[in-house]
Order: sequence, then C-alpha cells, then structure tokens
Amino acid sequence: MAIVVASAAKAPHPQDEDPLTGVRVALPAAWRGRKPLPRTIEILVLAGHADSQGIEGAGTSGAAVDRAGARPMDPRMRDELFWNRRIRDAVVRTGQARGLQIRSYEPDQLTIANENDPRTNWSVGRRHHDAGGYALEIHFDAYGSHGVGSGLIPNLRSPASRIDESLALNFGRYPLRFRGGLGAPRRGISILEIGKLEGQLERRLRDPESRNTVITALALRIVTAMELGIGNAPTVQTLSSPPDADDSAPPGRDRRTSAEAG
Repeated sequence: MAIVVASAAKAPHPQDEDPLTGVRVALPAAWRGRKPLPRTIEILVLAGHADSQGIEGAGTSGAAVDRAGARPMDPRMRDELFWNRRIRDAVVRTGQARGLQIRSYEPDQLTIANENDPRTNWSVGRRHHDAGGYALEIHFDAYGSHGVGSGLIPNLRSPASRIDESLALNFGRYPLRFRGGLGAPRRGISILEIGKLEGQLERRLRDPESRNTVITALALRIVTAMELGIGNAPTVQTLSSPPDADDSAPPGRDRRTSAEAG
C-alpha cells in the first residue's frame, strides 16, 4: 500500500494514469481558477447523491455490484453514496486537524424528492456559497464507458477559485460547463470526481485491509490541495487537459449531477 500513501502527496503528470484514482478526465478545458480566497474561508463538504437515493440519476452502484454481483456496501444506498460519505467525513476530520475552517452537511433523509427543498445538498450548498463560503461535493464517477474519470468541475455561480485550480491540478480539469452545466455547479457548488468506481480503486476501497489507507490518502490529497489554494496560488504549473475555445462538453441528464456522471 506504499504507493497509495505516496500518491496522496504528489499527483502524477496529467497524461499519466493516477496510481490511486485511475484514469483522469481528458476533455478539453480552458478555465483557470484565479479568484483568491482568505485562509479563514469556511469550507462546506457534501456527499454527492446524499438526498436522492431511489431517484433516477442517484449515483453509480459501481462495477463490483453491477458487473460482478457483489453485495452493496449498504443496502439503503448505492455504493457511490457510501464512499462519498466516507471520503467527505475523512476530508473534514483531516481538514479540521490541520486548522481549516471546514465542516460537512448530511441531509436528514436519503430521499428528498423536491430538489429545491431547503434540506437538500443543493439548497444548503447554495446558501453557503452565497454567504461567502466555498462548497465542494464529493463524487465517484460511473464505471466503464459511462464515466469520464477523476477531475474537478468548478461552480458556475462565481469565478473559479484558487481552491478549484489546486484541486484541478491534482485530480484533473473538467470543462466549465460539463454536460451543459450540472445542478450543483449552477448553485455555487464545485464537484470533485474522485475517480471511476471500478478496478483497482474500487477493490482497494472494498478490501477491509486497505480501505482506511485509501480513504486517508484521498482525504490528505484533497485537504493538501485546499491548503495550497487558500491564500496562495498553487505552486504546480501543469495543465490537466488541453485548452478549448468554448470550454464545453455535450449536455446530459442531471439529477443531483447525473446517473452517468457518478
């Protein structure tokens, strides 16, 4: 597991497959996160699909369940939400231990039919953004050809920030208006796709002997990227994908992001 821990500190070259998270997004993206944020910025971390279980587009079940017939990690939810929650909580614990002003939010129901209900991720994240905070929603992408790979989709309600830039340098850079503009970014919430829920990443998450190491490594990488983005421009000068004139991608379904987006 040494390679997993080591990969948390230094992401690979953008054209290389990440040893921890697998394939990275390779879509054209020209945006750059230049908006400075204070060190005291309040960060809200959300678990994608936490309020839309049982609704079409409520995240991926993962390759292990859908292709290999494995049991879901929790029968109440798709595997993506199970892992979204675990990563969210680890990011908050790690961030708080390192002095960040960071917290999480958990809806009081797994299924809230009205996406504009004040309890949904989207509503809480929008209020947090509009109050001057930074909101990030954790996701795992769909497996196989339905997924794209790891990467950051910045919010569309304000200019991309240096936290967005730092996360994009570490995980990959999605087009600004990916699939026409997803629901969370339109409400001021950036989306971080950790990686496709398949292959080595999913196997290591499901293996009790490696699970905590992987989650810790992912949380450390995310928090370190946040730290680099707060108060100082990221020091790594690399591009996650080639620039594109309109910075867009074909639209797709969107329900608390999209069934195919993870």
